[in-house]
Amino acid sequence: MEKGKEERVILVDENDKEMGTEEKMKAHVENKMHRAISVFVFNSKGEMMLQRRAMSKYHSPGLWFNTCCTHPRLGEENIDAAKRRLKEEMGFECELKEIFSFTYNIELGKNLYENEFDHVFFGTFDGEPNLNPDETDDYKFVSIAELEKDAKENPDNYTYWFRVALERVLDYFRNKERDKKDMDKEKESKNSGEMQ
Repeated sequence: MEKGKEERVILVDENDKEMGTEEKMKAHVENKMHRAISVFVFNSKGEMMLQRRAMSKYHSPGLWFNTCCTHPRLGEENIDAAKRRLKEEMGFECELKEIFSFTYNIELGKNLYENEFDHVFFGTFDGEPNLNPDETDDYKFVSIAELEKDAKENPDNYTYWFRVALERVLDYFRNKERDKKDMDKEKESKNSGEMQ
């Protein structure tokens, strides 16, 4: 974003239909639903890359969350916004795929609200990020099991939107694992039927 240029978000309804734009801070103060992007990057071991928000951020400073988040710009495709922000915040690129979307609405304090229609993207990366210090103070890769346990035991270490998104990510992995087991059982049953 150019210095001095007003950052705007895309206002949407509960079906993600565009309803116009609003200045970013005003949308957060007036609790207006807008489009958002959340990127979750995993390494080849299946560990999730988290980042810790810079202490200079106007809300949720110093808290851990997914690899990066953003708001698409008017006319920008969601995938392009996800790739742009991953490069801006974490300093790397990888293939991304949209997995699901969800909505949430929460008061952040200081007369700020998050009311978002959030598109969730997954990617894989095994290298070292090149962190933007204006955005993030640290990063780490963490196993899903360890993350699930820590988010329950220490929820105040994580942003609200990450805790909401994490539940949906965990559901996605549970459903994927259940589907895989069902397919394996079906194959096993079919193979044993052919042997008889």
